[in-house]
Parts: sequence; structure tokens; C-alpha cells
Amino acid sequence: MQTIRYGVIGTGGIARRFAQGLSCVPGAKLVTVWNRGAGKAQAFAADFDATACDSVEALLASDIDAVYIGTPHTSHAPYSIAAMRAGHAVLCEKPAAVSLAELETVLAVARETGCLFMEAMKPPFYPLFRKLDEHLARDPIGAIRYVRAGFANPNVPAGHALFDPAMAGGSLLDIGIYGAFLATHYLGAVREAHTLGRLSEGGVDLFAAVNAQHEYGVSQLYCGMDVSGVGDAMLAGEAGHVLIHEKWWSPLRATIAYTDGRRVEIDAPAVGSGLNYETAHFCELLRAGETQSPLLSHAQSRAMIGLLDAARAGLGLVYPFEH
Repeated sequence: MQTIRYGVIGTGGIARRFAQGLSCVPGAKLVTVWNRGAGKAQAFAADFDATACDSVEALLASDIDAVYIGTPHTSHAPYSIAAMRAGHAVLCEKPAAVSLAELETVLAVARETGCLFMEAMKPPFYPLFRKLDEHLARDPIGAIRYVRAGFANPNVPAGHALFDPAMAGGSLLDIGIYGAFLATHYLGAVREAHTLGRLSEGGVDLFAAVNAQHEYGVSQLYCGMDVSGVGDAMLAGEAGHVLIHEKWWSPLRATIAYTDGRRVEIDAPAVGSGLNYETAHFCELLRAGETQSPLLSHAQSRAMIGLLDAARAGLGLVYPFEH
């Protein structure tokens, strides 16, 4: 098996979870790491037996096959583009870009270079989600016409980048994108969205509730940073519904209730950090010479950020760099 050698840009909590997850991925190794803070990069590298680079250019010139990007939202697109232009496959944390227009720029470079590019959206790769979709293919609940999902985290520390509009902060891009995945996965691209919510004095969305009309149905989603909402999710079809239990974005258990009275319980424990499943899939794609994932395609990424663009428009939320 070809060992996939990773360079990691960023050393925050999500990058650490990615690195921890690599221990559960056969044929994958963390080789180099870079962060703007040299001390942080050196400490991270020491923890994972990697080499700290003194510049992002040095990391991109190192002996690696792929780059994982775990930095603040506004830097995802520039680092993705630089990595692909250097000839590397890219696994970029969600959101892959802060808007559909920016994502299109990233995907144009992916097409130009022929490099594999995938947004790191973990739910579809969890064993539960794969098992659920396989079950619904065999024993469907009919056409899914409604998706309800959301969660909110009031424990974001003061001073975090999520409170900074210049860093594309707020709840929609950070956690609302999970709901955007679930809705667009089952219902297709957004056609119309209506959003209610609250903006902070600094100008980021503290809470958003989104009602959206999609190609195939309606979604109701919420996300927030000033209330607590560790919730479940529901998929409603013509012949039954699915309840994905808490925490639905790291899915472990689901209940399917059919209109004929049958109930099916699906349990699928997870191992590792949870990010190892998307990473293993990404490694398989890279070994196979693919340029995008069939489970999280470029079209899916477009649909997700398109929904969040519509939600932001409903709140009148424009980032400073978009003026």
C-alpha cells in the first residue's frame, strides 16, 4: 500500500484531531507541519514525530503527497490554491471557502492542476452514516421531502476568531455548514431561503434559523453561539422518518420508523478522532488517481456553501472583505 505523506497547515484543535486520527488510518503518515507561530509548530511536530517547517513554502516543497488545511476560514482558499499549484492533493477543513464565488476559484484551480480536492466534512464518512444510507437504499422511507437539523455551542471563548467578522466568524460557516451538508445531501441545492437570527455588536451571526426550499424538499436548520443546542436530526420521507440521535454531526445511532409500524435501530460505534474516516477515504481516492470524492463531490460543496450564502443574505450579513 502506498503510504500517503501529509503536510499539515495549522496547529489548532481541529488539526490536532486530524493528526490523532492518522494513527487509525493504514498507510498514512504526518510528515511536516507549519503554523505562523514557530513555537506552536515545533510543539505540534514533536507530539506527532513530524518536522516543523519555517514557512508554508517550505512545507509545500517538502516530500509530501497531500496537504491538510486546518486554519481559520478566510485562509482556506488561498492555502488550497497554493497547495494544488505546488502539485499536492488537498483535504481542506470545512468550509472549503467563505462563499460560492470563492469556492469556484478553488475548484477552477483543482480542474487546472488535476489535483484531488475534497472538503473535510466528517458526517458522511462515519460508519453510522454509511450504514444508514445503505439501509435506506435497500428499505427506503420513500422520497425524503424534509430535513430538520442543528446545534449550538455557547462555549466559544471570548477573543476567538469566530467573533471576528474579518475572519468570517459566526455560527453559520463554523457549525451551520453541518446542517447545510445534511439538507443538500438529501434534498439537493437550495432554491430559496428565509433566515431569522441575531448578529453580535461586532457583526457576526450569533444565531441563525434557516427555512430553505431545495430541489426536492424543505429544510429547517439552526446554529448558534449564544445558546446551547446539542440536538438530533430528522429525515422525513413518504413512508417513514429517520431520527439521527445526538450528536448527529458525529453520528453513532439512528432510529428508522416506518409508516407500516416497523422500527429499525442502527448502531455503529466509531473509533479514533472521528476525522480518520474522511482521511481514509481521501487516501483511497488519492491512490486511485481520483480528483474528487463521490461521497462529498465538488457539486456537494457548491450546494453547501450556496445554502450558507443564501442564509447570510437573509441576515444581511456581509463580511468586511466583501464590501
